[in-house]
Amino acid sequence: MIETEWIAPGRTALLLVDCQIDFASPDGAMAKAGHDLSAVPAALRNAAMLADAARAAHVPCLFARLITRAGDESRAFREWNARRGVESEPPLCRAGSLGAEFAGPQPRAGEAVFDKNRYSAFAGTGLEAHLRDIARDTLVIAGLTTECCVESTAREAFERDFHVIIASDAVAAYEPGLHRASLKAMELNCALLASSAEIAAVWEISKE
Repeated sequence: MIETEWIAPGRTALLLVDCQIDFASPDGAMAKAGHDLSAVPAALRNAAMLADAARAAHVPCLFARLITRAGDESRAFREWNARRGVESEPPLCRAGSLGAEFAGPQPRAGEAVFDKNRYSAFAGTGLEAHLRDIARDTLVIAGLTTECCVESTAREAFERDFHVIIASDAVAAYEPGLHRASLKAMELNCALLASSAEIAAVWEISKE
């Protein structure tokens, strides 16, 4: 059970990671590459519900999205793919493309959006400075995918001395085993897990 003070609205922000068409839609790049998106719709519904609960409780909703351009890939990334025998991958979330657009929860006017070209939402985005500016020491994280950008963001948040809560039913991966293993690893090393309903209930109580 999540304690009320752990995610009190005055100290917490909700971070929605990579809720984008290329990761989440049957028309997106990952679906076209053959990945199983069956777990994604429920996670996005829960993430959208959590965003509404956050707004009602005056918890800032922050969005991180992948935005890529040709040539963005680092030399290390290109060589990693070559060493794995991956000659090319479909471009993801190209700037200005349909695939880069949001899927599920949508940012509203005035809500901060952080563009990234690495896994972690902290890498070169100004997210940490923004959280310090608004005096938030706790992040509730939802989005895609559990074992990649969500976990990378959670681990870096913890390393930067933020408290981390993963909305366990508002994140998803393309393989159930990866999703479960990632949640277990984060719970062991850097985060607490709670359902979106549990988190929303705490925020509802905090409004009273």
